[in-house]
Amino acid sequence: MSSTLIPTTARSFATMSRRARRASIVAAVGFGSFAVYQVALAAGAPWGDHVWGGRHEGVLPASLRIGSGFAVVVLAGMATVVLVRSGVIRTAGGPGRLTKTTWAISAYMTLNTLGNLASESQVEQAVFGPFTALMAGLTAVVARG
Repeated sequence: MSSTLIPTTARSFATMSRRARRASIVAAVGFGSFAVYQVALAAGAPWGDHVWGGRHEGVLPASLRIGSGFAVVVLAGMATVVLVRSGVIRTAGGPGRLTKTTWAISAYMTLNTLGNLASESQVEQAVFGPFTALMAGLTAVVARG
């Protein structure tokens, strides 16, 4: 009976597992770290052979630097979604409304993993492949709640 007195959003935050909250924080740090890396690429860091299939040594061409800038926005959005979904960041709508979005992020990171493992870039294969696989797993934990 007392659970009926708890607003739906509060009940949603209360039922989110501690594991999901921890996973969301680790995932947000991971997304943030990669966003910083993308900022450096967009600003002209000479790591072109590490990303985008490893086809460009040195500084990325302008179109891919713009792509890296766009990736920063996407990564920040993903970090925000997992933090809201887990209840670390509280919103009026509660974490339940982002379940499908979090599953979509997990699926996207799984596809990203496959792309990284198939890349010609050794950095994408050895570093970013396992990293994106970890991110896919973390976001799946968050999605499950």
